Amino acid sequence: MARSVTNFYSYVLNRAVDISVVVPSVTCPESLGLTGETPSHQLPAPFPVLYLLHGFGNNHAQWMGYSNVEMYAEERRIAVVTMSAENKGYAKVGGDDFKRFVDVELPEFVTSYFPVSAKPEETYIAGLSMGGFGALYHGLAHPERYRAIGSFSGGIGINPETLANNVHIGDQGAPLPEEYDLAALAKKDVEAGVKLPPLYIACGTEDFLYKANAAFVDELKGLGADITWDAVEGYTHEWRFWDLEVERFLDWIPRDDIYAKMGKRSV
Repeated sequence: MARSVTNFYSYVLNRAVDISVVVPSVTCPESLGLTGETPSHQLPAPFPVLYLLHGFGNNHAQWMGYSNVEMYAEERRIAVVTMSAENKGYAKVGGDDFKRFVDVELPEFVTSYFPVSAKPEETYIAGLSMGGFGALYHGLAHPERYRAIGSFSGGIGINPETLANNVHIGDQGAPLPEEYDLAALAKKDVEAGVKLPPLYIACGTEDFLYKANAAFVDELKGLGADITWDAVEGYTHEWRFWDLEVERFLDWIPRDDIYAKMGKRSV
């Protein structure tokens, strides 16, 4: 796996930002002739891509540091992009328009500078906790841009404006603005005749967000959404669970790109 930590100037945020981009590359087993594949850095096509969002208090580095997502992506030949969104819920809060950054500038930058697909049918979004909220928030606002959406211990019912004031994700008491009501976003799509992408929602049964996630899943089912719900006994709000779920998500996502046809490989 080739990993790049990139700092670039954002025209949306008007400051330098950090992202990590990992793309599959030649593996050690391939270089030793153990797989039957001829090693080459020339690509048949840009890679499908997962935009993977971090949680409250984290940044672009935590997914790579606390999980095995690089290995999972290398095995499945898919690129992964992470970013630093501070504690602002991937929304427009104050003077920082992280909503436009995620919707417009981040994919524009990544697909311009890296061998990553810009096709909606090869683009996925997922995240943990605050990032689970962010993935649903962006995916439901723009369902035409993503093939599938994933949320692990998602912050259902959070208010990004409250988060920005460093109020913990589980301790928010302010009324929820309609813009951040994820069930209302999904309902709006359905009522407009817009097809929702398949959704993968996961939460540990001991997580403080479990009840909110379970209720949200019931609402989505009531709307006729294509939803996979993975409630796992015994897990709380923790990296052991998110590492488990990001691999399950990568195995679950619908794919028909050229790399998926090659199958899973040894790393």
